[in-house]
Amino acid sequence: MKRNSANAAVCKGNNETMKKIIYLDNAATTPIDKEVLKAMLPFLKEKFGNPSSAHSLGQSAKDATEKARKQVASMINAEPDEIIFTSGGTEANNLALKGFQAEKIITDNIEHHAVLEVVKQTNKQVEIISVNKEGIINLNELRSSLSSESLLSIMHVNNEIGTIQPIEEIARLCKEKNAVFHTDAVQSFGKLAIDVKKQGIDMLSASGHKINGPKGIGFLYIKKNLKSMLMPLLHGGGQEQGLRSGTENVAGIVGLGKAAELSKKKMKNAGKLRKLRDYFIKKILEIPNVKLNGSPEKRIFNNANFTIKDVEGEALVLMLDQAGIACSTGSACSAIGHKSSHVLKALGFSDEDIHSSARFSLGFQNTKKEIDYTAKKVEESVIKLRRLAGK
Repeated sequence: MKRNSANAAVCKGNNETMKKIIYLDNAATTPIDKEVLKAMLPFLKEKFGNPSSAHSLGQSAKDATEKARKQVASMINAEPDEIIFTSGGTEANNLALKGFQAEKIITDNIEHHAVLEVVKQTNKQVEIISVNKEGIINLNELRSSLSSESLLSIMHVNNEIGTIQPIEEIARLCKEKNAVFHTDAVQSFGKLAIDVKKQGIDMLSASGHKINGPKGIGFLYIKKNLKSMLMPLLHGGGQEQGLRSGTENVAGIVGLGKAAELSKKKMKNAGKLRKLRDYFIKKILEIPNVKLNGSPEKRIFNNANFTIKDVEGEALVLMLDQAGIACSTGSACSAIGHKSSHVLKALGFSDEDIHSSARFSLGFQNTKKEIDYTAKKVEESVIKLRRLAGK
């Protein structure tokens, strides 16, 4: 689909700095919590020690690191020594998929690029299975693909359309076939209840900046009895139980631990945020020729992804930005390369509909007043963009 010059032209010009931005791009990243920043600051200043050092500054840093490991582990009912800190979800996925000794990797066609691009770089056999029109994995296809030589990687929640995969059923199939199950939980950790023991998860990746923590920190959970099958990608001083060498990012780790602790309280307000999201969806669907993408029911509580006919998604995002509203056209990572959404493509969308899509992901900081203002500005922008396009 060619860019509509009228749509694009309206968004040119300098965008004045807004005093307050209505932030609706929480699937891309989240603002750091004040309490998280407060917990981190001492380890950027006076408590600057290296956790490998024997002196008191080093031991203080080590104690803080181990406290955070416990905080993170408690969020998913894991043991602290099953948590390996990484630089984020991407590194955690790389460690799980490249590092684990398996003959075959199975994944689906709507995974984040941090999985799909990784499997291209392995020397393992790779099989990609399909999803339905709502983005739910085909369990029958999965069942026939699994074997004892398989490592399966299926994301818990899709970053673009918010679809929640039936990970307990998926894990059950893996157990039946003696396969290993990894899930990219970057979009669900700290938002949905996760119990790796009850849900049968063998490995799990997550990231701090999706839950009001700092960027540049994440972790890989790996079930204790599988550690011997995981080979490190980074070699050096043997930190993180020999699985991730390099001096620990203590401030980031502390921030992740605090963010995980705080997310327990925030998760109690998930119902309230879901109602606000549902209210927003209802308002946007009142605009003619707008469709909600993904599953209406099996989606995380803060995601709303729409296709808006006869409107270029990028032009809408830029126009809303001028109105002080931040949203996106899809994955922030793929947007850097201006690639079409492979997720919507896998769901059977035409190129035109893909380029007419926008994602709004709410945060616990959003209010009804902000949502009403956003809905109004979306409608006004759609009308203007359609008029400029001659529709």
